[in-house]
Amino acid sequence: MKIDGAVFDLDGTLLDSMFIWDTIGEDYLLSRKIDPRENLNQKFKNMSLYQAACYYQSEYGLQDSTDEIIDGVNRMIERLYVEVVEPKPGVPEFLVALSERGVKMCVATATDRHLVEAALFRCGLLDYFSEIFTCTSVGKGKDQADIYWAAHDFLGTPKESTWVFEDALYAVMTAKKAGFPVAGVYDKSEADTTAVRKMADVFICSFEETEDFLK
Repeated sequence: MKIDGAVFDLDGTLLDSMFIWDTIGEDYLLSRKIDPRENLNQKFKNMSLYQAACYYQSEYGLQDSTDEIIDGVNRMIERLYVEVVEPKPGVPEFLVALSERGVKMCVATATDRHLVEAALFRCGLLDYFSEIFTCTSVGKGKDQADIYWAAHDFLGTPKESTWVFEDALYAVMTAKKAGFPVAGVYDKSEADTTAVRKMADVFICSFEETEDFLK
């Protein structure tokens, strides 16, 4: 299959890091001595940090600014990105192979840029990406396609050969509705893998199984 450009999600796609987000919604409230009223962890998987901060304000009455809330969440998870998270199996080799073929690559993620850079730098992957787009920088979550359009415009590659790599069903749906070819990536944090498989043009159980992109 033809691939000239690649837009990669970070958590659950390039990095085995979704465990960080599995409990952070409730953990942050508990750190503020506030009892969560509902299953925030699942709800927050579909939100950017800015959207989550706004939710804390509207639903829990936090008086902090959105920037202060985002900073507080980032402080809780920063060490994990700086010291702990690792690439998913086959990711480094796949990026090397794409780079050798002249494929242009960037990252599109809900995670804040300084955490993305820290993790990718430590893992030796940062230099493969010409830009990092975050939901905060574009001002929209992945329930809207703005981040994919921004990445596509930056790469300048034909849309039909600019692939989006995502693990989360809602993000796969957004990219597909925008008309991008999508590679669904398996991650255990996604509850509806069957739907991801059906929605995506290609489904990858592991980046060790990406031969079709390298032909």
